[in-house]
Amino acid sequence: MGKSKRLPANVKLDDVAAYAALQAVDNYRPNNAEFEMTRVADAYQMMIAKQTEEVQKQAAAEAAEDASEAAEHRFHEMVLGIKDQIRSQFGDNSDEYASLGLKKKDDYRSRRRGAAKKTANPI
Repeated sequence: MGKSKRLPANVKLDDVAAYAALQAVDNYRPNNAEFEMTRVADAYQMMIAKQTEEVQKQAAAEAAEDASEAAEHRFHEMVLGIKDQIRSQFGDNSDEYASLGLKKKDDYRSRRRGAAKKTANPI
């Protein structure tokens, strides 16, 4: 009976309201046994249990995501720290520094000043 998309919230609220109203009907005796009050109550309890399980699992997934994000940031801070340590121990022009994916200082082009342009003095 798996449906492909969720029921809209207003439909679910209307269903719960109809179930609550049905509980007040004393002489409810359906012709189809599938819709007896005990089966409807079981379906309602199952829905509540599955919604509760879904909310709990979503909360657990969000907590796991937060923990994973914190671990990623911690690891990133560690990598930044080791880059600083390598730079201080071996220098920023070393092979060890470059092995971490960093560019050696000598690999940057130094900016050279161009000769000053001569401008004709109008005086």
